[in-house]
Amino acid sequence: MSDSVTLPLHMRRNAFDPDPELSAMRDEEGVRRVPTMFGVDAWVVSRHADVREVLGDATRFSNAQRVFSPVGGPEYTEEQLATMRAGNLLAFDPPEHTRLRRILTPEFTMRRMRRLEPRIHEIVQEHLDAMERTGSPVDLVSAFALPIPSLVICELLGVPYADRDDFQRRTGKLLNISLPIEERTAASMEQRAYMSELVARAQAEPGDDMLGMLVREHGDDLSTDELVGIAGLLLLAGHETTSNMLGLGTLALLRHPDQLDLLRKDPERIGPAVEELLRWLSIVHSGTGKITTTEVELSGTRIPAGELVMCALPAANRDPAFISDPDRLDIARGDLGHVAFGHGVHHCLGAPLARMEMRVAFPALFERFPGLREAGTAPEFRSFNVVYGLASFEVAW
Repeated sequence: MSDSVTLPLHMRRNAFDPDPELSAMRDEEGVRRVPTMFGVDAWVVSRHADVREVLGDATRFSNAQRVFSPVGGPEYTEEQLATMRAGNLLAFDPPEHTRLRRILTPEFTMRRMRRLEPRIHEIVQEHLDAMERTGSPVDLVSAFALPIPSLVICELLGVPYADRDDFQRRTGKLLNISLPIEERTAASMEQRAYMSELVARAQAEPGDDMLGMLVREHGDDLSTDELVGIAGLLLLAGHETTSNMLGLGTLALLRHPDQLDLLRKDPERIGPAVEELLRWLSIVHSGTGKITTTEVELSGTRIPAGELVMCALPAANRDPAFISDPDRLDIARGDLGHVAFGHGVHHCLGAPLARMEMRVAFPALFERFPGLREAGTAPEFRSFNVVYGLASFEVAW
C-alpha cells in the first residue's frame, strides 16, 4: 500500500516537496474536508493567508475544545485527560496558555540563547571530531543531526544524556503513526512515568537547569502534573524538530550545489539560508488541530462550529500567492514570513534555540568536510512521522 493511500493528505510528501495533490488542492480549492485517523473528518487549510488566519486567531480556532484519540485508542476519563494535558502549552488557549507561556518565555529569549552559543559550538565540534575519528562513511542522522540537539536540550532541561537512547526510542514510537495505537500509547505512558521521575528528582534537589529553575521560582504556580507536561513537551520538541532540520537540510544543500556554494563563499548568508530551509522543508506537517468555536469562512468555504481544522504548513509555505517561484530553494530570500514555526500565540517557543543550533551546525559541518557527499544507499525519508525528516542518511567525504 502506498503512502498516499494510507497517509492523511496534509502529511503526504514527495521527497522535499508537498504531495502534488496537496499543492493542487491549495491552488484550486484552498480548503478540503478529508478523513483522519481520529474517525472524524478534518478541514485541511492549505493557503498561506488562510493558515495565518487560523493560527493567528485562538478565539475562533481553539486548541482546547476537544481531545481526539486515534480510532482504537484507549478511552480516558475527564480526570485522566486533565492530568495528561496539564502543562502542555499546545492543549490550551489564552488565558491559561498565556500563564504557562509567560513562565517559560524568559528561558528562550535571544539573549539567553546567546549565553548558550559557546556550548553549542563545543557540542558541534565534539561531534565533528567523532565523525572524523570514525572515518567515512557515516550515518549523518545518528552521528550528527540527532545527537547535537538532543544533548543541547538535555543540558538545558536537566535530563541525563545517558537516558537519550530510551527517550529517543519512545519519542520515535509516539510520533510514528504507522505503529499500532497500543504501542504508541504504551510509549506515551512510559515517557510520562520517566518525566515524572525527573520532576520528582528536581523537586527534591533543584539544579541549575531549567527544571530546577521552574521548581525554585515557580514551584507554587505550577502543579507537579504541569511540570511533567512542560518538561515532556520541551524534551520532545527540543530534539525531534531541529535534528530533522539538520539531516534534511544537509541533504537539500547537497542536492542544490549552487546554493551550498553560495553559503560556502559567504558564511554570513547562514541566517537567511536557515530561514529558507525552514520554509522550503517545513518539517512539521500541521502542528496541532484546531476546533472552530463558531462558523467560519476560509477561501470561500464555510466551516461550521465544532469542526476539526488542520493547517498544511508545507503547502502554505510553498503558496505562490505568498512567495514567487515557491518551489525553488533560494537561500538569498531570507525570512519572508514563513509559517514553519507556526504563527500567533502558539508560535514555536524554542524557535530562537532551533535557529541558533542550525546557524552553528550547518557551516561547521561543511567547513570541516568540504567534500561531503551522499554515499551508500539512498536516504530514507520518514513518511509516517508527525515530524518529517530522514531515518538514515549515509555521507562520505
